[in-house]
This record gives sequence, C-alpha cells and structure tokens, in this order.
Amino acid sequence: MTEEVQKHSVHTLVFRSLKRTHDMFVSDHAKPVSLDEQSYKMKMTVKMRAEYKPVLHMPVLKEGRDRGPLHDSDPYGQPGYPLPDAGPDYLVTGTHPYPSAPGVALTADTQMQKMPSEAGVHSMALALPPSQARQEASRTAASVADIHRHAGGAERSQPPQHMLSLMEGGTKTSALVPRKAPTMPKPQWHPPWKLYRVISGHLGWVRSIAVEPGNQWFVTGSADRTIKIWDLASGKLKLSLTGHISTVRGVAVSTRSPYLFSCGEDKQVKCWDLEYNKVIRHYHGHLSAVYDLDLHPTIDVLVTCSRDATARVWDIRTKANVHTLSGHTNTVATVKCQSAEPQVVTGSHDTTIRLWDLVAGKTRATLTNHKKSVRALVLHPRQYTFASGSPDNIKQWKCPDGNFIQNLSGHNAIINTLAVNSDGVLVSGADNGTIHMWDWRTGYNFQRIHAAVQPGSLDSESGIFACVFDQSESRLITAEADKTIKVYKEDDTATEESHPVNWKPEILKRKRF
Repeated sequence: MTEEVQKHSVHTLVFRSLKRTHDMFVSDHAKPVSLDEQSYKMKMTVKMRAEYKPVLHMPVLKEGRDRGPLHDSDPYGQPGYPLPDAGPDYLVTGTHPYPSAPGVALTADTQMQKMPSEAGVHSMALALPPSQARQEASRTAASVADIHRHAGGAERSQPPQHMLSLMEGGTKTSALVPRKAPTMPKPQWHPPWKLYRVISGHLGWVRSIAVEPGNQWFVTGSADRTIKIWDLASGKLKLSLTGHISTVRGVAVSTRSPYLFSCGEDKQVKCWDLEYNKVIRHYHGHLSAVYDLDLHPTIDVLVTCSRDATARVWDIRTKANVHTLSGHTNTVATVKCQSAEPQVVTGSHDTTIRLWDLVAGKTRATLTNHKKSVRALVLHPRQYTFASGSPDNIKQWKCPDGNFIQNLSGHNAIINTLAVNSDGVLVSGADNGTIHMWDWRTGYNFQRIHAAVQPGSLDSESGIFACVFDQSESRLITAEADKTIKVYKEDDTATEESHPVNWKPEILKRKRF
C-alpha cells in the first residue's frame, strides 16, 4: 500500500498533463492532417504507450474527482476538506496543515485534518497560560475603565488598587497622562572671572603653557623659539631655555620625574632635565612640525602629534618609537592622554577625532561629527568625559566609545584651546581673542571675556592660543597673540544676587550632531 501511495504522489501531475495530451490527440484524429503531422502524432502515441503505459491506466485519485461539501465548522472556507464519511483509501489534504510531498504517506491519524471551530479555538486559548502582552492589555483595559468610572467625581484621590493598576499598566497608560516638554536643567552658579595680572617677556606669540605639579611655577613656549619658566605667585621670570630653532608649540611637565618636554615647528621633541637645565634626550621621527604633546599619567610614555598626519608614542627612557598612530588624513593638531580607555585621544584638521588603543596602536573609534578642524581637546578631571573644540561647535563626549552628549554653541570662532576644572567650569579660547566660560553639565555660557591687547600691539593680535588652570584651579592662565600671558581669578565679591544666572526654563531643542 505504501509503494502505491508513493507512486501516485510522484506521478499525479505527470498523469494529468499526459491525459490532456492524449485526449487532444484522439479528438484531432477526425480532422484532416498532413503527412508530417500524422507521423509526429503517431510517434508521440507510440512514445506515450511505451514509456507512460503504467501511469495511463492508474485509477483516478480522490483529489481529481469533484470535491465534496465543506465542513460546517470550517472557519476558513477553504476547499479540499470533505466530510468524514467519504471513506477513501487515502486522501491528499493540500498544503495545510500537512503538506503533501513525495515519499510521505499520511496515516489514519493524520489523513483527516478538520479545522477547529471558533468555540474550540476560544476554549484552547483560555486553557493556555496568559502571556505578558495579554496581562498588560487586561490591566490597561481595567485601568482605563476605572478612569472613566471615576471621572467627574468630587474626590480626585484614587484608591490604592486603582493606583496600582495604573502603575502596572506600564507604557500603555502613560500615554493618557499629559507630558511636559523637557526643559534644560538650571545651571550651577559660578562666580565670574576677572583679569588680575598681565605678564610680559616673550618676543613672539605665546603658543603653549603648562603648570608644574607643585604649583610653584609654570612654563610657556613661544614663537620667539624660547621656553620661559615663571613664578606663579609673583609672575616674575625665573629661567629661559633656548634650543629650539622654530616656534615652540607644546610644553609638558612630568609628574613622575624632574623632566620638561617640549616640541616645535622644527620637528624636534626634546626632554629637558630641570636639575641641569639642559636637553638630555631627543625623540626623532616626525617628518613635519610637531604641534602638541602629552604625557601619560601612569606610565613613562610620551605622545606627540604632528603636521605629518600621525601621532607617535615614545618610550621616555629609551627614546624608542613604540607606535606610530596613523589614520588621520591631515594635520593632527591636539593629543590627550589618560590612564583609562581610551588612553589616547587625538583631534585633527581632517575634522575627525580618533580614540586609540594604546596597546595595539590602532584606532578604537573615529568620531566624524565635527564639520571643521578640531584644534582643541580637554579631559574632565573627575567625570569619564571629554570635550572637543571646533569652529562649528564645542562637543562633549562620553568615554570609552565617544558617545555624543551635547553641543555647546555660540563661540563662533576658531577655537584653539579648552580647559576645565573640577567645579565644572569649561573655558574656550579663540583666535579672535574671546574667552567663553561654560557650565559643563548644562552647556550654559555664563561669561564672555575679551581682554584688551597689550599696548603697542595690533587689535588683530588678540588671539588665545592656550589656557590652563593651575593646580588649585583658582587661577586661569592664558597664552596670547599679543606676546603676553594673562592670569584670571574668580571674583570674590560676586554673589548670586549681584551676578544672577540669566536662565529661563526654555524647551530643549533636538541636539544636532
């Protein structure tokens, strides 16, 4: 019986097509035909009888006959499900719920597939355990009914069970409660900063600045090719170091050794021993001007960046070039190091910021949100965040993957430098001589400063090239294009009443990348 069923299943379609062809040949015999047509038909008849004789004499299957009436309880209205008293030897039931296929015989238990009635479907659904969606739907429906029932009542206080049902309804019922538009949180009040000292001594643009860990002195690098060390308390010159043959673009003081590091447009990176005030190491490798450098806070590693579109990682002691961080397509203008991932962050004139894996020496992430050159980066001293400065916007990012936080808009100039202290005061210095003070958390611009240039300088020489907070974070030191160093401090006489926050709870606009 099984072989016969398989044979029938395989040849059903073949049988139908051949039967139609055979009937056509028989009906066309009475018509006058040409000799060629008669010869062709004779050959086809002989071929059919020789090759398909067993198929031509097979009994007609049930599905080839007229289909019987449908079941009364068939909710789908699909043909092909006859009454159970038809009594065939076997039955091909179509494609649902058991598809017919060659070599698959339907047994007595599966050959007859009745579609369940609506009552049966409902009873089966009730017997199943309720799903989470059904539970939420029932709770939501109940809570909506309760709201309608209690609407208009004198008492607006709801019973505890009603409140529970509202809470359990989740996001379904939250749409019923009118939501207020999100507003910018009120910024923290910061006292304004005021200028209290101007230090002169350089003969060219002051391009870089760094404060030593003991907070006793600070160092500046200038376009006059000198490095000068100044007393922080009095502002007097302590020492001048010569050795660079072009503009000194970066300086850094080590917290782990008595060393000062400098780099410049002469492609040189120097390590100065401050006990002897002379250069003890050179780091050779950059092919063009070196624009910035930074020291790793926990390991003896120096990172420099250059106009040759690379950043290089140096072993301070052996002078070995550990990694060449390549990937930027234009000048790498700024670099920052931290002990946590990403340990190296670079900003470039190709408008991108790259986060680097220091161990592998490869890019961990590339941030392409800026539309113009990124000349400044700053790491927050307490939070796991950093900021980048560009002529389009100042942007804040979250470590370690560089997730975007918010834009700080309004400083419409080329931003050369950024600094931030633990109180959340972010400072941005620009090419046009303006300094903007921001509240880090909210991005509120609470103060703008444009100090007068040094007497004898042109108004066009009012650019801010570098700024840094001292170790106490109570003084801000700026390096400027009028060849001066300016020191700012907080106004002790200012209060929230005398300098209120000019803030209104305005609706937040969607932050643009």
